[in-house]
Amino acid sequence: MQAHVHAALIETLSRHFVLRNSRLETLAVFIVGLIQCRTVNLSHIASHFPAHAQHSSNYRRLQRFFQMIRLDQASVAQIVVAMLNLSRPKCLALDRTNWKVGRKDINILMLAIVTRRFRVPLLWTVLDRQGNSNTDQRIALMKRYLDLFGASSIELLMADREFIGGDWIEFLRKNNVAFAIRVKENQRVALSDGRLWALRTLLRKRRRSRSITTFEAFLPAASVPVLFAAKWIEGRKGAQGEWLVVMTNSQDAKSALRAYKGRWAIECLFGDAKTRGFNIEDTRMTASEKIDTLTAILTLAITWSYRCATKTMGMKAIKRKTHGRREKSWFRIGLDALRAWIAFNPQNAVNAWKKTFPKRLKSN
Repeated sequence: MQAHVHAALIETLSRHFVLRNSRLETLAVFIVGLIQCRTVNLSHIASHFPAHAQHSSNYRRLQRFFQMIRLDQASVAQIVVAMLNLSRPKCLALDRTNWKVGRKDINILMLAIVTRRFRVPLLWTVLDRQGNSNTDQRIALMKRYLDLFGASSIELLMADREFIGGDWIEFLRKNNVAFAIRVKENQRVALSDGRLWALRTLLRKRRRSRSITTFEAFLPAASVPVLFAAKWIEGRKGAQGEWLVVMTNSQDAKSALRAYKGRWAIECLFGDAKTRGFNIEDTRMTASEKIDTLTAILTLAITWSYRCATKTMGMKAIKRKTHGRREKSWFRIGLDALRAWIAFNPQNAVNAWKKTFPKRLKSN
């Protein structure tokens, strides 16, 4: 049964990645094995090769694949957009995910597309150290996106408190990228009179309620003012509350703050890549080039899962439990369906993969 699925993946992937047949077969086996095993561990996936070679030979074959092969991120991103029909302007989220392999830090700066149903990686940079990314790395990542899809494809770019800085904000503004970025309460801003104030000080006399307060100010290193929207968030179970402050270049700062809650989808994406889904932290690979290839394959598997969720659910909504949360995520519905189809109904899995798979990609 799996041979039928492997053949479909090989046929479609060969249009976009220049790989010889044995490499394409390895890629197809890895994607299917990743989905069925729910782990990136090479030893587990090596048991999914259809040939009668020894397990050790298949394991070495996978090792050589990651040593030699690099999948083009631009091609992967265009495949994702085509398969999930995401050509209209969408919200993007920028964040990092990290974990340790022994003493080695794996640190990925990721730009993901997030919608009401989907949360999928588009482009990423494997950082060479632990901790935050720098401005140059963020700008380089966004330039790659803009070269592919243009600023008109972005409804709103959302990012957390580490993604600030005058040069970064100036880059987004000059490239017409609408953004909503959370800032810390101790962030210093300049008012029209030139004096610097901490946001916490400016908000001290504001009413702590569910209403949103807005004002205009400058970042110290930026030449153009941005709007700030702030809302008081009550702490849970007696914990102290805090201000949620978002800066934006949107004309409607209140709408930008409301939309910012969608940023949490990228945190859910990291959960899908880790313990709730494919357990990427099981890898023992540490080289940045190999992690880059692994993330590309993971992105294809996530996209296929979402295609299966769409095929399974159609226009139906996921039921809510008594506590108000959904029974399952859209991703998990798709992953569960895909695993069952590969095992017992491979034609369904193939149809979900091939139906909207692009025949060819536009040139860069």
